[in-house]
Amino acid sequence: MSAEVEQAYDAVTRELLMDEDYDVDLTPDGLLVKGRLFAFLDGDDLVVELPEARSSDLRERGIAVAFHSTKGGDSRNWVRVADLQLWSELAREAHQFVGEPPVGHQS
Repeated sequence: MSAEVEQAYDAVTRELLMDEDYDVDLTPDGLLVKGRLFAFLDGDDLVVELPEARSSDLRERGIAVAFHSTKGGDSRNWVRVADLQLWSELAREAHQFVGEPPVGHQS
């Protein structure tokens, strides 16, 4: 991993750990919100879980590529992002997406 990638990931991590809800944890696996993984570093790419429409849009525009987990499970909403400039924005989106309860299905 390059020093630039390490610095970018550290900056994203610091930003999210200072979230006003204090609901982000840094683990060896990556960043968790309320116990659920939402972002991690894989090689020189940030991998994030986003809503299906958003991850599809990013893939179609060539901003991200699909992430395929070697551990099995559903990874259709997970994307790899190489552009360091986008990491903060997409990590915040992933934090919000994974950390918020689903809308509806309560009746």
